[in-house]
Parts: sequence; structure tokens; C-alpha cells
Amino acid sequence: MNILLQQSSINKTQSSINVTGSKSETNRLLLLQALYPNIELKNISQSDDSNVMEEALRNSQLTTHNSQLIDVHHAGTAMRFLTAFFAIQENREIVLTGSSRMKERPIKILVEALKELGAEITYVENEGFPPIRIKGQKITKNKVFLKADVSSQYISALLLIAPKLENGLQLTLEGEITSIPYIKMTLALLNEIGVETSFENNVIKVNPQFTIHNSQFVIESDWSSASYFYSIVALSEIGTEIKLSSYKQNSLQGDSALAEIYKDFGVETIFQENSILLRKSNNCQLSIINCQLNNSPDIAQTIAVTCFGLGIGCHLTGLHTLKIKETDRLEALKTELSKLGAIISVTNDSLIIEQSKNQIIESSINTYQDHRMAMAFAPLALKTSIIINEAEVVSKSFPTFWQDLKDLGFKISDI
Repeated sequence: MNILLQQSSINKTQSSINVTGSKSETNRLLLLQALYPNIELKNISQSDDSNVMEEALRNSQLTTHNSQLIDVHHAGTAMRFLTAFFAIQENREIVLTGSSRMKERPIKILVEALKELGAEITYVENEGFPPIRIKGQKITKNKVFLKADVSSQYISALLLIAPKLENGLQLTLEGEITSIPYIKMTLALLNEIGVETSFENNVIKVNPQFTIHNSQFVIESDWSSASYFYSIVALSEIGTEIKLSSYKQNSLQGDSALAEIYKDFGVETIFQENSILLRKSNNCQLSIINCQLNNSPDIAQTIAVTCFGLGIGCHLTGLHTLKIKETDRLEALKTELSKLGAIISVTNDSLIIEQSKNQIIESSINTYQDHRMAMAFAPLALKTSIIINEAEVVSKSFPTFWQDLKDLGFKISDI
């Protein structure tokens, strides 16, 4: 499905949007719920990724025959978390696979760590990549080392199964750690169900915990999804307001850094009971924005597009994990922003856009099967008409996105 976003303006008066639960929190808690069934969850993410995760875990309880095939499609988080989960399901054998892009996304670092602990995992096609065959084992070893700059999802996958290991887990991270907030999120959720953990220097310890008391979680809405509304407010007139629910000030999500980052764009974040109010208070006075995004790389695309839309420069760093996402997000940004008239350069871990007040060129944006490409570029419809190709990809994390934009006043039609 390709859509046309005609140049639009949004309702200046306050609009309210209900944002689906955090995909990051939901997927962690779904795995913990599979390990500890007396966990109750509310405000579960309605994203494709979480639906895939939930379905895979449900099927794992219903069937016990050998060589069960589980397809996670494009869901990278599900691939990593389920690799660890099925590694400890004794007397179970499954093949974990995904889309053609998923088969290009590396899994070797996690597989090697699990094998070091005693897991039995083999590659079905290409060494180091899905699909993988997993024969569940009882794991008694409890010490493993990982490079600290790998995707935090590898680390979280190990931490989530750690309390069910006979001797817990001691995970030593070597080097400078990437995406600390996501690791701390995982540990905080473990703590909330009563699991004892520690994180000192580069060593994380998780104690074994075979049973827990009944626990109920109301999952906070997704801050990554909030980023697109921050961008919309930043590109709108002073006085524009959008209310988003359900959010809290002491968030576990690293992308909550948006509240601080978007101050530079003139966007004020007002925390209210169970919600945030975004208000355009003034215009951006800066000629260039500098952001280190090691801890929140998923908002890089949104920030880059916001800067371009405002005609200001940006220098974003700490982006090395974007190379192995749904697409190579740095190259995708370079290609698509260049179509619109941006002067942009990228390296393996950074992006630079030069300041420009030139009129934005109308263009057709390719999304590369990446939900964040579609949503990050959508706010530019406040500046020019724009076509988004394969717009349905937003269902991966935010199924109601296009309807929510229509409710704000965006003119959207299928083409």
C-alpha cells in the first residue's frame, strides 16, 4: 500500500492520541510471563512484533512434537529473545526462522554465548544467521562473556532467562557498553518480580528464582512511537499541542530522552497524570543539533528528519547498531533525505546533515520494510506533499499510526 500525504497543517488546539504499550517492555514481560505464568499484563503492545512474540510463546505451550517451525517474520526482538527462551525448554526442539531480511541479520554472538553456557543450537542455512535449530537443554553453567558494544537485545535475552537457570547467571561485558537503558529496563523488570540482580562495573549478576508471587504490570506506552508526535509538534506553529497517553516521568525506556532532546526544537514536555502534553513553545534558535544516541538509537531517524524539516543541521553519533536493523537505516536515511534535497553524509556510526533553507523537494519515500522509515518521514507532510511507499509497514510497531495522523488533520489517501 502506497499513500499520499498532501501538504497539511494540524489542528492547533490540543489533540489526544492513545499510543500502544511499549514494544520493548511488552516483549520482555511476555517472555517473563511464559517463564512465570502468574504474571498479569495490561496495555500490551498491539505491534506486529509483540503479536508474533505472543503467538510463538502460546504455540510453545500447546505443542511438544519435534522440529516445530516458528516464524517471527520481521521481528528482530522476538528472534533474539526466543532464541534464549527455547534454549532452556528441556526436551523441546524447534526451528526458529524469519523473513528474508531476518535471515540477513546476525545472531551468532547470542548463539555462541548460549552455546558457551551449554545450549544446543545449530544453523539450518548460513553460519551465523537464522534460521536456527534449537534443542532445549537444562543449563547449569552460569558464567559467560560478551562484547559490550553488541546489541542490547543479545544481553537482555540472556538476562531474561537467567533466573530460570539452575545457578543463575554472571554476565561480563567487555569494553564500552551500548544502550545501557535497555539493559537497565530488563533488570528493573526482573527486580519487580522479585529477582535479585546486580550491575557493577561491567559485571551483571542475576540470581536464580524458580517461583514468584502474583505480579501485575500496566505497560507504559512506547516512547519511540511518541517521537513522531514530537517531530510533528516541532514542525508546527507555536502554540500547537498534542496529548499522548500513557506515559510516566520515571520511565524505564531510554527513548524518554526525547523530552530533553526536543527542548532544542522548541517543544515543551508537560507531565500530567498518566500522560504527557507536547507544546510548541518557541522556534528552534540553533543552527545545528548535536546528539549522542548510544542509549536511544531508535529515535535517530526521527531527529534527522525533524532537523531537515526545520532547515537546521545535525550531527548524530552512537548509531552503529542501525546498520543491522530492519534495513541499514543510515544508508536508507542518506538515500531518501537526498531525494528531498538534503546534503547528508553517513559513516558506520554517525550522520551529518548540513543546514539548509532550501525548499523541500516533493518525493516518493521508500521504506525498505522498516516501520521507522515510514513514520519518521510522515511529519514532513507539514512542509510538502510526500508519498510513502509500503506504508502498511507501520503495523510492526504502531498499527493505528495513519489513522492517528488523519485525526490530527493530515490529508492522507491511498494511491
